Amino acid sequence: MPGLQGMPGLPVGALREAGLSALREGQVVVVTLAAGAGSRWTQGAGVVKALHPFCKLAGRHRTFIETHLAKSRRLSRVADMPLPHVFTTSYLTHDPIAGFLEREKNYGYEGPLLLSPGRSVGLRMIPTVRDLRFAWEEMPQQLLDQQQQKVRDSLRAALIQWARTAGEAGDYTDNLPFQCLHPVGHWYEVPNLFRNGVLLELMRERPQLKYLLLHNIDTLGADVDPALLGLHIHSGAFLTFEVVSRRIDDRGGGLARVNGRVRLVEGLAVPREEEEFALSYYNSMTTWIDLHKLMSVFGLARDDLADDDKVTTAIRSLAARMPTYITLKEVKKRWGHGQEDVFPVTQFEKLWGDMTGLPEVDCRFVIVPRMRGLQLKDQAQLDGWLRDGSAAYVESLCEWQ
Repeated sequence: MPGLQGMPGLPVGALREAGLSALREGQVVVVTLAAGAGSRWTQGAGVVKALHPFCKLAGRHRTFIETHLAKSRRLSRVADMPLPHVFTTSYLTHDPIAGFLEREKNYGYEGPLLLSPGRSVGLRMIPTVRDLRFAWEEMPQQLLDQQQQKVRDSLRAALIQWARTAGEAGDYTDNLPFQCLHPVGHWYEVPNLFRNGVLLELMRERPQLKYLLLHNIDTLGADVDPALLGLHIHSGAFLTFEVVSRRIDDRGGGLARVNGRVRLVEGLAVPREEEEFALSYYNSMTTWIDLHKLMSVFGLARDDLADDDKVTTAIRSLAARMPTYITLKEVKKRWGHGQEDVFPVTQFEKLWGDMTGLPEVDCRFVIVPRMRGLQLKDQAQLDGWLRDGSAAYVESLCEWQ
């Protein structure tokens, strides 16, 4: 990768060769997170973002999945070893992605291509009155004119009364099932590999498997860069996170020092919104993982993956140590005949970046160019992404079918 500096006594060339050696020996697998509904991408509508033909590359509109597979295809041919690629899914995205890949014949990808179906789902809850008052009375609000303000205040008073009478913090079940359920955060995507048998299958086919590259579906510049892989190998870290220099519109936390420990802090954990602007580096979520060390954090060994009860217990034990974030969401309840209401509900999630807060997990952080670490969360970013050379950079990483 351009601009990468070697470790003391270990030049970039040596790091790159170490990474290429791991690729040639089949020690690496790519894991792409594709379980979300992509509501930010559409400004509200739920879609399978991974399947969106978002941009024209090499003369054709390409989906996110096709672009990631094109990068893995190039690296497979560079290393002369098929690179396994796993896409994580959820109850929202699994069937559409599976059907799409079947119709597209996996875009002709020669290596192992697997879907990792989600094994965790949450049930939304009725918010507490305190939740609603905090969101509506203590957080910054847009000021409306007098009549509009009266209408909004009346609506909010009615919703507070609804929460009180429906049972604060109770299960939200008074709607269609899909409106009552929710994804539980990307922390669970790696443990899902333990639970659904995908990792066990990979390790049986490739006993030499040692490293995972985990990244979001919208981090298009991320690939198995041999030099970065070599850097992770020689560091001996459990996890190596890629961060980018923060810009004003980056949201979602970043790199900070907490109680003397350098770690990632999620945006939901920052006490005040303005404090997030003081962080210099933004979390791209791209993570290099030492598989065996990660399994040891869960208290698991390779042979334990076949024991469902032991795996489930291990995941729940570590999950209990991870922070849980409660967020407010709005859901529609349709009464029929064109009548519908919007209700606030709460849901919880656990986030992968909080692994850096565990004292026994040795983490490293590497600053990468923005072209590599940028996440495309909003279609409004596409124009700048094309103009600043990021699209051309991604295209240079790909080898199309």
